[in-house]
Amino acid sequence: MTIDATFWVAISFVLFIGLLVYFKIPQKVNEMLNQLIVNIKNEIDESEKLRNEAKNLLDKSQKKLDSANSEALKITDQAKKDSENLVIEINEKFHKSAEIKKKLAEVKISQMKETALKEIKDTSIKIAVDSVKKIISTSVDKNKLDTIFEKDLEKAKVELKKINS
Repeated sequence: MTIDATFWVAISFVLFIGLLVYFKIPQKVNEMLNQLIVNIKNEIDESEKLRNEAKNLLDKSQKKLDSANSEALKITDQAKKDSENLVIEINEKFHKSAEIKKKLAEVKISQMKETALKEIKDTSIKIAVDSVKKIISTSVDKNKLDTIFEKDLEKAKVELKKINS
């Protein structure tokens, strides 16, 4: 048998494999790969937990948002109802106030009419009394009496016109 380069390559290969087994390199590589697999599984499990927690937080937040939106709608609806009721109440108060003012104005007008009529009567009586005094003080001459009556009648008309305007 001749020893050539192929023989030495085969012996080197067997020695190399033997040394690998002797130093337990395949076991160490296997342990390292197993450790990497365990680490990756742990990271996957932790990321799954985080994903579940995030989903739960998202669901809770969505529920809170939905309840806040429904509460906001309730509040705005109540505010609309309150404002409508307030407008109706203010409108009713305004109409009542206007009615009261109208009645007060009518009362004042009737009082002013009564006062004006009283003043007219008083002035008429005064004019009549003055006329009678003049008639008595002057002679009962028919011509004088007619002229005094005409003058007093004109004065009464002028006074009545002043009172009416």
